[in-house]
Amino acid sequence: MVNCRDTISLEQALKAKARELGFAAVGITHAQDDPLRAERLHAWLGAGCHGDMAWMQDRADVRQGPKSMWPEAKSVIALGMSYAPEEDPLAEGEAKISVYARGRDYHDVVKKALKALARWLVEERPGTQLKVFVDTAPVMEKPLGEAAGIGWQGKHTNLVSREHGSWLFLGAIYTTLELSPDVPHDDRCGSCRACQDACPTNAFPQPYRLDARRCISYLTIEHKGPIPYEFREAIGNRIYGCDDCLAVCPWNKFADTAARHMKLAPREDLVDPPLADLLALDDAAFRARFSGSPIKRVGRDRFVRNCLIAAGNSADAALVPQVQALAKDPDPVVAEAAQWALSRLDRQFPIGSFDRV
Repeated sequence: MVNCRDTISLEQALKAKARELGFAAVGITHAQDDPLRAERLHAWLGAGCHGDMAWMQDRADVRQGPKSMWPEAKSVIALGMSYAPEEDPLAEGEAKISVYARGRDYHDVVKKALKALARWLVEERPGTQLKVFVDTAPVMEKPLGEAAGIGWQGKHTNLVSREHGSWLFLGAIYTTLELSPDVPHDDRCGSCRACQDACPTNAFPQPYRLDARRCISYLTIEHKGPIPYEFREAIGNRIYGCDDCLAVCPWNKFADTAARHMKLAPREDLVDPPLADLLALDDAAFRARFSGSPIKRVGRDRFVRNCLIAAGNSADAALVPQVQALAKDPDPVVAEAAQWALSRLDRQFPIGSFDRV
């Protein structure tokens, strides 16, 4: 067990305890708001790049920095938990689910470890006040991670680590403790633009800026209505999220899969699942199949909508009967996606028109 009452400092003991709990990266920064970071956030929101994610706009003033959220905070502990994949995220397959969503819901895994670290810190420093966050509060984890030295925000806007590549789930602890900050991480993207060139939908209008409205992860996860026609073919067989800009990052060659938290290992049934199985899901079957998975939060209708886009891009005539049935789905977004998929499949096979009703 780690005890900061030995000869090591509290910061050293904290980092050792964090790694004991499964965090691959940990750093410390002060809790002051960064005016430049806030300016960039408001410019991004002002340009509408957040799309339908109204929750980002609604709490923008709180999101712009730790002090804006919690004036009593003095230090931020930034943490990263590895989910580095063993398989190639860009490997061909029938249906592609983003690497991060192939295992257990990271919110649960990361938050449990954050709470354990918080309890340890309070035991070491009684009276300490703190708050833990993992992607469910107006906290900008990526710039905080950069300020704390665990990585830098790459041109794809995600955090990149020299040791773990692009494969880190991020969490943060705000505390009233005065902790010695680490040195912010330098940007090491250089002239590389692999992530920008790899994006199927040109979601990067410039380096370090993402237009979520064009991002496949946004379109398949956050966007609730029909997917715009201009992006449907480019989505290909990506049914939940997209890893392209992350997977091509050259720094991933240093990522060690041994550092991956054991509870984040992928489920076999979520690595290239058959589209036919997914198109057959009703609400109850969807909830059962994705119990404990981050995919569950999008709901059956949005997920099946994504699978229908993939079916339309599949050139697989065997899927036609299921797609035809979904053209009568009670959800209008699902039904419209099925009609689109049928029109695509109809053009791909010279065997006559399919009955769409």
